[in-house]
Amino acid sequence: MLRVLTLSTLFPSAVSPRFGTFVEQQTRGLAQLPGTQVEVVAGVGLPVWPLGLHHHYARRAKLPLVEERNGLKVHRPRFRVCPWFGDPLAARFLSAALLPYLKNIRKHFPFDVIDAEFFWPDGVAAMRLSRALQVPFLIKARGSDIHYWTRRAGVKDQILEAGGSASKLLTISTAMKNDLVALGMPAGKISTHYTGVDLERFQPIDRGLAKKNLGVSGPLLATVGALIPLKGQALVLEALSHLPDVTLLLAGEGPDRNKLGVMVQQLGLADRVRILGDLPTEQVAQLLAAADVMVLPSRSEGLANVWVEALASGTPIVISDVGGAREVVQDDRVGRIVPREPAAIAGAIMSLLRDPVDPQIPRAIASRFSWKKNAMELRDHLLSTSLGASGHD
Repeated sequence: MLRVLTLSTLFPSAVSPRFGTFVEQQTRGLAQLPGTQVEVVAGVGLPVWPLGLHHHYARRAKLPLVEERNGLKVHRPRFRVCPWFGDPLAARFLSAALLPYLKNIRKHFPFDVIDAEFFWPDGVAAMRLSRALQVPFLIKARGSDIHYWTRRAGVKDQILEAGGSASKLLTISTAMKNDLVALGMPAGKISTHYTGVDLERFQPIDRGLAKKNLGVSGPLLATVGALIPLKGQALVLEALSHLPDVTLLLAGEGPDRNKLGVMVQQLGLADRVRILGDLPTEQVAQLLAAADVMVLPSRSEGLANVWVEALASGTPIVISDVGGAREVVQDDRVGRIVPREPAAIAGAIMSLLRDPVDPQIPRAIASRFSWKKNAMELRDHLLSTSLGASGHD
């Protein structure tokens, strides 16, 4: 029996149902394997009074401390955060809050290994907890936890220390593995562990009918992601101004929503753009299957789940040359990798609209990414981490 303590500050909840759904999906797959038990610790960061009264935090404070969610036992202990100036302290605050909590968990669930789902703050906190509890730990690098946080003062050294201390490191793409090595982490302990995709939920459907259900006629673009500068929705809007009679639906929420709304008006695109906000997974699947092209010119990524979800839906993608892009788009029939420039994005979209691909071609690429394969590989990595720490082969 392998007992896994999954540590992830990015995990869905009633407050944020789309927050880290890929972590939940991966963990559910792991927990369903024979001989494997999993419990999740998803810490809830809350600031001191009166900042905690802000609605952003007040809703989190009402989450249950323990709940059963989609077959998983999820613990949500609180830890302190210091908005605006406390970034370098986040892992210390998290580990300090979790240590007594995990000691209590071990009384009924003597976990063999800690699975940290992000480098920051989860991975650094896992390092501290591992030392205190004498339990081995593994860290998975996903994207911004490396590309963003290693540029933050006081954080990079902690990430490098955790990378050197972990029994094993996983990355979501070979490109991300190369990034870790470039930072100075030991290549010998790094393995690529690709994401999965729900091939039953994300699949080709009647595109014309799907568009009709969305109130769209003519060519349709979809962009799915948080509304933040990193994702590049503004570039998509500029590209759209060069694509007459094409509709764009943006799914996601974030601080750029108002800015993007103003931009839509300024570019005269109000009749061709809708910002849908956060959507349930089922509606995201419908949107991706309805779209002729999914566009996401991100400034950085590891290997975005929505790339693979779009391909599973039979929809080609236009993305920037970041992270594992070239590990996914290996054929012009499934998409284009373009510079982050509106003209280049528009040109790639137009080429795919002029010469539509058979939906089964992108679908075949996506079939390489299954949650079952993802779960089985993760169990192997966790088991070797646990046995290695015990002195076994």
